[in-house]
Amino acid sequence: MDGHRMLELAQALAVAKSRQDVPAAMELFHRDMVLEAPALATTARGAAENEKALLRFFASFPDYAVSLEGHAANRDTLVCWGTARMTLTGERFGVTANGRRAALPVDIRFTFRDDLIAGERFSFDLSELCSQSGVSTDAVRRTLFRGLSRPATEGEGT
Repeated sequence: MDGHRMLELAQALAVAKSRQDVPAAMELFHRDMVLEAPALATTARGAAENEKALLRFFASFPDYAVSLEGHAANRDTLVCWGTARMTLTGERFGVTANGRRAALPVDIRFTFRDDLIAGERFSFDLSELCSQSGVSTDAVRRTLFRGLSRPATEGEGT
């Protein structure tokens, strides 16, 4: 796949996610899509898990928006970087946030198959999110990384 098409798909996904439009995002995913968010200790595989992961992510960050500001590509991988803006809400992380919207540098690695997004690895600094949200990083990590010896629960998502 050429770099232009990869970027087109990534930008379409950024728009869909910034609107919290799960059906539009799902249309861009390969049926075997793997969505990873290391900061949140989550991995989702396949359509059902990815849909659940996105719904859960948007419940935690209902005003999520991302802007892609740069990119680099080879023949099968695209890496984008930019800024995610989001407000931590709800009880998922075991803390009560200050209600302020965080602005975080992000990098996102995409892989592709059959003219669709087959993999997304969404990376950001959890400590920075916690700092801007007025919560303890240690408390959030205890919630997210309970039982470090076990793999991340499938579908807990980004």
